[in-house]
Amino acid sequence: MLSLGNKLGSAVPLSRKPESDSELHIELCASRSIRTFSPRRVTQGFMMAQRQVNNSPFLKPFFLKPPMCSPSHSRQRRHTLPASEFRNLTPQDAISVFEIEREAFVSVSGECPLTLKEVLNFLGQCPELSLGWFEEGQLVAFIIGSGWDKERLSQDAMTTHVPETPTVHIHVLSVHRHCRQQGKGSVLLWRYLQYLRCLPGLRRALLICEEFLVPFYRKAGFKEKGPSAITVAQMSFTEMEYLLGGAVFERRNSGC
Repeated sequence: MLSLGNKLGSAVPLSRKPESDSELHIELCASRSIRTFSPRRVTQGFMMAQRQVNNSPFLKPFFLKPPMCSPSHSRQRRHTLPASEFRNLTPQDAISVFEIEREAFVSVSGECPLTLKEVLNFLGQCPELSLGWFEEGQLVAFIIGSGWDKERLSQDAMTTHVPETPTVHIHVLSVHRHCRQQGKGSVLLWRYLQYLRCLPGLRRALLICEEFLVPFYRKAGFKEKGPSAITVAQMSFTEMEYLLGGAVFERRNSGC
């Protein structure tokens, strides 16, 4: 048996003469019990390293989230207008206002509370005393008011606006025919009265209505002041009053 002496120390027995340098290296490794790694050991080592990565809060891999599927074109909004909006009216809304008013009142009483000219006049002089309810950009209900400076309403109050007074005269409340019997009139009136509470100097609201509408306004908080001196086409009315002052809690929680 041949032996090879080298700088590593004692002689290393060789079973046969190595035919190449690579075989010589393998024989040396085997003779000194140097561990070699089989494919199975490599796989186990990789799995152990992977578990260490997963258990470390700083070494955990992250993955980009896939983009969310965009909704189909049919489910997207076709416009950017708010679904429901309350705002003051402007002269540009006069045509829509008059069309709703004419359809609502002419078919019942034959008379409009306000002509188109009067609508334009009030929306130009005191737009802050009006309120419109818009759904997807379309006017569905409105209230128009003006200022008044007397204790009771008179015929002049139907066409006159007196600025900087503590009394608001509510001329008309009307709802589009396709939106009636849905409670929109009550909601709009409540919003309008809460809005008036936020305007400085206002103390009360006055209106006239036919007898069959008295329960509606009474339910909203109005009180009867008696028969009105105003007549329109031989129709008689009841005058009603709503006090805006003295309700601090409601004013504080009205969203103003």
